Amino acid sequence: MSEVTLHDGMTERTIAAGQDVLAGRRRGWRAGLVFTGPAVIASIAYMDPGNFATNIQAGAAYGYALLWVVVAANLIAMLFQALSAKLGIVTGRNLAEMCRDHLPKRAVYPMWAASEVAAMATDLAEFVGGAIGLSLLFRIPLLAGMAVTAVVTYGILLFQGRGFRPIEIIIGGLVSVIGVCYLIEMFIAPVAWGQAGFHAVVPSMPDAAALTLSVGIIGATVMPHAIFLHSGLTQARVPARNGEERQALVRFSNRETIAALAVAGLVNMAMVIMASAAFHAGHSDVSEIETAYHTLAPLLGGAAAAVFLISLMASGISSSAVGTMAGQLIMQGFVGFRIPIWVRRLVTMLPAFAVVAAGVDTTHALVMSQVVLSFALPIPMIALILFTRRRDIMGEFANSRVIDIAAIAG
Repeated sequence: MSEVTLHDGMTERTIAAGQDVLAGRRRGWRAGLVFTGPAVIASIAYMDPGNFATNIQAGAAYGYALLWVVVAANLIAMLFQALSAKLGIVTGRNLAEMCRDHLPKRAVYPMWAASEVAAMATDLAEFVGGAIGLSLLFRIPLLAGMAVTAVVTYGILLFQGRGFRPIEIIIGGLVSVIGVCYLIEMFIAPVAWGQAGFHAVVPSMPDAAALTLSVGIIGATVMPHAIFLHSGLTQARVPARNGEERQALVRFSNRETIAALAVAGLVNMAMVIMASAAFHAGHSDVSEIETAYHTLAPLLGGAAAAVFLISLMASGISSSAVGTMAGQLIMQGFVGFRIPIWVRRLVTMLPAFAVVAAGVDTTHALVMSQVVLSFALPIPMIALILFTRRRDIMGEFANSRVIDIAAIAG
């Protein structure tokens, strides 16, 4: 069983409540809250500092022109997160475990290695992003911000020992902070809503640099580690006793996935819109998070700049914790052993410290990490399609032809 689905007293109470809902003994809108959590945790991967970096560059350099890329990437993310959750619910196994059990050994270890590289690239973006937010907000050195981020993230991860509810509440609270921050930004920034609406649905690709940035946006939005993690979060959350209960669990999961990723998509669009409204007309060269912060203050006021940093800080801390959870699950699933949280945390932090100590442009490193992710992304996507379309694995829950075509096209 995955470390992220520990069975203590609180978890057992949640399982009992879920089974009451499935048996029809508990009804009403609150009944669905019992199953809420996995998609909320997975959604933080779609609002991490890598998204900040790519979306700020997209909005500043190209205005609203690349909004459609954000929308398309988010729709793809909804589909694959829903498939991942379904895999965990139906099989009781997570995606990494399924790869280990059903694929040739010669394929498993390269897949594991590539997935670990993707997890480290993810953590680089998340860890450095959170540290930048802390550094600018509290006027402390970047390395000190990284140290604080490390301590806070480790503190959040310790709540795993109390079951999945506490950490879901913490991550959900930080997701709410990010959402509220960008809602505030939309009231402050002078948005051209007509143009934003047009470019959200009409594709355009201004130049080759925009294509590279679009690849980064996709890598920042559709995250390999989130696809692995979602199956682990649902695999033993509320065990189904028959096909009818599995069907109900899949329905609840799909609703939560659509709702959580719709919020994440709106936040990503808000990032591009804010950057476009604030920077594109006179500051299209803004490409760094630090520069964006310092430019926001004189353009839109200190409140806008502070809100921006608070959202970045919440994003970095929460997504770093979730990234470590995903890394644990990937390692345990592929190779069958686990390591202590602090060791996993240390391993994924070292590249971030090395990047900062070497004096590398942190925002450029964030964007490049997202490009790396876009190349690693086909691994979990292809594996997920292969498993969820097989009737010998999924039974009646195997993908329909329409879902198969949509997933392959995505």
